[in-house]
Amino acid sequence: MNIQQQRQQIRRQIRKTRTNLTALQQQQAAESVTQQALDLIEQSQAKNIALYFSFDGEISTQPLIETLWQQNKNLYLPVLHPFAKHHLLFLRYLPDTPMVQNHFGIWEPKLNVQHVLPLNELDMLFTPLVAFDKQGNRLGMGGGFYDRTLQNWQQKSFLPIGLAHTCQQVEALPIEHWDVPLFDILVG
Repeated sequence: MNIQQQRQQIRRQIRKTRTNLTALQQQQAAESVTQQALDLIEQSQAKNIALYFSFDGEISTQPLIETLWQQNKNLYLPVLHPFAKHHLLFLRYLPDTPMVQNHFGIWEPKLNVQHVLPLNELDMLFTPLVAFDKQGNRLGMGGGFYDRTLQNWQQKSFLPIGLAHTCQQVEALPIEHWDVPLFDILVG
């Protein structure tokens, strides 16, 4: 089995395991990860924070989003770039932000170039993932959107943090040259 087949097999197995979590398991994981994220945000004094809308059994980001709004943090959500294929833009997200579904069925802010924040102005970027290992490697859905976003993150001033359920950890991921290890992964 080649690396791509191994990665696809891991994606299938972990996504199935993740979607089989009970509502209570999902809620407890979200509460745990939210508290860890809030602690990390406070320690690093992050103000501009990129999150994502949970999809396909991912850790719910809704409690974190609502708490950060209460703390007057600036929140940003990913939007599929309209011209650069497999790239993301990050747009300001407020409670009244108009939302649209992208072609993956994921909700994102309606594109408004006035609300785009350059990556180098982010303090922290919470990223979804399908699987991860102890070395901080992440395996996404396979589109490379976050791999492109995270390239050279050390020079862009933000910290990339993964959010995951315990069941998403594997011993070691088969790595490709474009994979970017995360600064930290919060597990619930």
